[in-house]
Amino acid sequence: MNTLPESILLHAHALPEGGALSPKEFLHLGSRAAIDQALSRLCKAGRLLRVARGAYVAPVSGRFGTRAPAPEKVVQALAAQNGEVVVSHGASAANALGLTQQVPTREAYLTSGRTRKLKLGRAEVLVKHAPRWMLALGTSQAGAAVRALAWMGPNHASQSLASLHQSLPEKEWQTLTATRAALPSWMAQAIGLENSREAPTHG
Repeated sequence: MNTLPESILLHAHALPEGGALSPKEFLHLGSRAAIDQALSRLCKAGRLLRVARGAYVAPVSGRFGTRAPAPEKVVQALAAQNGEVVVSHGASAANALGLTQQVPTREAYLTSGRTRKLKLGRAEVLVKHAPRWMLALGTSQAGAAVRALAWMGPNHASQSLASLHQSLPEKEWQTLTATRAALPSWMAQAIGLENSREAPTHG
């Protein structure tokens, strides 16, 4: 029969990269105090990483030793575990859509859940609560456009939307314009103005 730490590690290694463990998953194997102690010892030994309160992940083994899992995989695993929506931050969205050359210096995501910081080795990842309108279109290009516009701000809305009107697929542009009622007034107005212009030719 496996010991408690062995059982925890077996479960951890059966998960895909970034899969998160919660102490509550092991309550059938022992007391909460014993589970917490086992998790703490596994972290000290480098067998697990504590990424947030009550959340642990297994490091990934590679040719050059072990590393923390990819931040995006951990964030998505925690979101699935907690029933949250998680999407890219506005700065990342703006960069991906070509609205800015500025590369975010820190990994950050937006969530329907609470704001928290995740510790992944030496890196810290911010998962920030966002209003519903920022998350409504999910991971679609139209959703990324909404978050990019929010990050760029009202002063850059007209220029950003002219670029998006050119680059977004027609279906994504129509999705963006159809969502105006749920968006802040300045953004809805700017989208309406750009939409009233003659549509550019899409590649």
